[in-house]
Amino acid sequence: MSKPLPARYRTTNWSSYMASPRKRGSLLIWLDKDMTWFAPHDGGPGRPAVFSDAAIQFCLTIKVLFKLPLRQTTGMVASLLKMADLDWAVPDYSTLCRRQKTLAVQIPYRRADGPLNLLADSTGIKFLGDGEWQARKHGVQGRRQWRKVHLAMDTATSDIRAVEFTSSSDGDSPVLPDLLDQIPKGEDIGTVTADGAYDTRRCHTAIIDREATALIPIRKNCRPWREDCPAAIARNETLRATRYYGRAFWKRWTGYHVRSRIEAKMGCLKAFGERIAARDPDRQTAEIQIRIAVMNRFSALGTAEIVRAS
Repeated sequence: MSKPLPARYRTTNWSSYMASPRKRGSLLIWLDKDMTWFAPHDGGPGRPAVFSDAAIQFCLTIKVLFKLPLRQTTGMVASLLKMADLDWAVPDYSTLCRRQKTLAVQIPYRRADGPLNLLADSTGIKFLGDGEWQARKHGVQGRRQWRKVHLAMDTATSDIRAVEFTSSSDGDSPVLPDLLDQIPKGEDIGTVTADGAYDTRRCHTAIIDREATALIPIRKNCRPWREDCPAAIARNETLRATRYYGRAFWKRWTGYHVRSRIEAKMGCLKAFGERIAARDPDRQTAEIQIRIAVMNRFSALGTAEIVRAS
């Protein structure tokens, strides 16, 4: 008996998709002449801020995008403003460092028609210690420290809709309710797809509270839960379906394998660097959020539309 031929896929928007990488390299998308560069006076106590949050986020975006230290960032921003014929002052490096700690990063995203289908996962990112190549070549020279980035991605637009930044000791399941809380209450959530680490009562309850369906594979050698809540009933239904049809069939039937898209998104996050430059947790959070904002802007410029051909 011959093996079945592998599935074939094709890209339906090849010309527009190939144009999107060129748009991502354009400096025109990073500078809006109508942006509010200087902060308005609010009349509050203390010394008023000179630069707006939009100006600080723009400078830090240039820093993340081109992997520059703060001093070099100020020089590049000054050059960009000069080429744009804008007589705007540039924040110095100490102002950028200070404002990064309290910056409320604006993350753009698009909304698609219909309920929101989320993919949830997490990854580690280093902020202190030797790189992977140096550790393999010469051994670990000192202490290495990591943080965890938890993401929730919209399958329709490929935009990151929620992000949490925690210590490396925090698990995945306790953070999922916080990710769902970042989605506006008036926005319907259809499904939440995650791996077996999220197979907990807390996660299933948080998903049921948002009137969504959990697509979470049951852990191996697990037992049915006591059906004392809607979350336990829904989870036990998944357990019975998995035992009757098998895990492989359940994953194909529910479309669970689409979760690989968020794993690819983790690679996009680390394309800006395998480590983060900030040391303070608040500044690290702002740096990660700025990466997410850049990734969402890249997705808005164009993504591949792939369909199954056979």
